[in-house]
Amino acid sequence: MIPRYSRPDMVAIWSPQTKFRIWYEIEAHACDAQAELGVIPKASAEAVWKARDVEFDVDRIDEIERTTKHDVIAFLTHLAEIIGNEEARFVHQGMTSSDVLDTTFNVQLVRAADILLADMDGLLEALKRRALEHRDTIRIGRSHGIHAEPTTMGLTFARFHAEMKRNRERLETARKEIATGAISGAVGTFANIDPAVEAHVCEKLGLAPEPISTQVIPRDRHAAFFAALGVVASSIENVATEIRHMQRTEVLEAEEFFSKGQKGSSAMPHKRNPVLTENLTGLARLVRMTVVPAMENVALWHERDISHSSVERNIGPDATVTLDFALARLTQVIDRLVIYPDNMIANMNRFRGLVHSQRVLLALTQKGVSREDAYRLVQRNAMKVWEQGADFMEELKADAEVTAALSPAEIEDKFDLGYHTRHVDTIFARVFGDG
Repeated sequence: MIPRYSRPDMVAIWSPQTKFRIWYEIEAHACDAQAELGVIPKASAEAVWKARDVEFDVDRIDEIERTTKHDVIAFLTHLAEIIGNEEARFVHQGMTSSDVLDTTFNVQLVRAADILLADMDGLLEALKRRALEHRDTIRIGRSHGIHAEPTTMGLTFARFHAEMKRNRERLETARKEIATGAISGAVGTFANIDPAVEAHVCEKLGLAPEPISTQVIPRDRHAAFFAALGVVASSIENVATEIRHMQRTEVLEAEEFFSKGQKGSSAMPHKRNPVLTENLTGLARLVRMTVVPAMENVALWHERDISHSSVERNIGPDATVTLDFALARLTQVIDRLVIYPDNMIANMNRFRGLVHSQRVLLALTQKGVSREDAYRLVQRNAMKVWEQGADFMEELKADAEVTAALSPAEIEDKFDLGYHTRHVDTIFARVFGDG
């Protein structure tokens, strides 16, 4: 997580000041609940809120921690310095550090998920707009990187929209799964704290009480959360890779917007490189890198160990900050992507009708030719296009075995581009709805 690939709203979620503010709110709300139960004096609970508008001194907390070697105790000591030792006497009553740490981490992940969901909405809007704009823009579809059959640029954008819509649903599920809190005390038995305290704190923080915690919230929830982020990152790379291929000089069907004054190379002034989508490919790797450690965090010793702690202090901010930046960058790329329809047609016609081979094959079988013989006839003429630069239609018309089954007019009919786009509206209705 470096400033170059960070946006301020997501970074703020992971700042020490934000973390300590959430810690404070957990402790203060817990005191309110304890007071309602008669466990602590109401005056003591009210006194804790004296720090409501205080900006906690991060340096002071760090200074205390150098002695205590315990971050939560360091914070509680600093809180006592602010509100007074007597007023702080009942803070953290019956609680354990994981109650604070785990609940806070989940609050941060929920807030991060909300930003990511908003990012996804922006990306979906951009993809839909470009899909509608290029619904009928013909381009060649490729399989194995080789010309296959005609498709449209709109269908390419629509495909990515459908994928990202699924990813948005995955993020919503991940947010729901991670939105739990635990204030259950040592080993999670509520021996020294009433479950009502947990319910009150969770309600105030917009969380659901964890049904059963040990001394920690179960880490399968976090594994699922980071796995969802990893899938989103992979989809970002999927889109980025398509754009990178389209921008290759010998393809040039689309390219990233190249702004005035932009430079592509320190050595070669002519260069216009797909730097943003290459960057997105790298950022996707960083997000996916957090998935395996999150999976490995699921297995903890007995009721709790802290082997997960150092991992989460890193992957929490790293994955969410990076993915937030990547989604915003991809949205910008899609918004400003320059499309070259003429190049798309030129590329498709480069092999002089070869992309219509399947239609000819099927037409021959419809006329009674066996599939084996039809394939042989079409392939031998197709190879002349590959190897000699011949015109596919003309070769078919000159082939006596082909014309024995198909008239010249019937052959010409199989080269109609509109045939390949006749179901575009049906696909769009499936992706975007009938409206």
